[in-house]
Amino acid sequence: MDSVTDRVVEVVDSIPEGRVMTYGAVARVAGTGARAVGRVLHDGGHDIPWWRVVDAGGRPYGAATEYVRKRFLEESTPLDVDRRGTVVNLATASWSPDERHA
Repeated sequence: MDSVTDRVVEVVDSIPEGRVMTYGAVARVAGTGARAVGRVLHDGGHDIPWWRVVDAGGRPYGAATEYVRKRFLEESTPLDVDRRGTVVNLATASWSPDERHA
């Protein structure tokens, strides 16, 4: 995997159910910028859990917030989200790939 798209897809695909990463965290792990992460997710065409990527305030991006809220509620470990799809407790919902090795 050499391209930015491939690296972002790999990171986002690794986020487990019931957890989230911010655009900035995905960017750090993928070795790119947060805007590049946003572009990859916006371009779509990837079968990855894009709804698990939120901004630094725990808010999903764009007009799909109701979809995001429903997806989180459907997951095996549902997140505490408000009706706008904002993750209520980002401190406990955030995930890092480092946790796989802990």
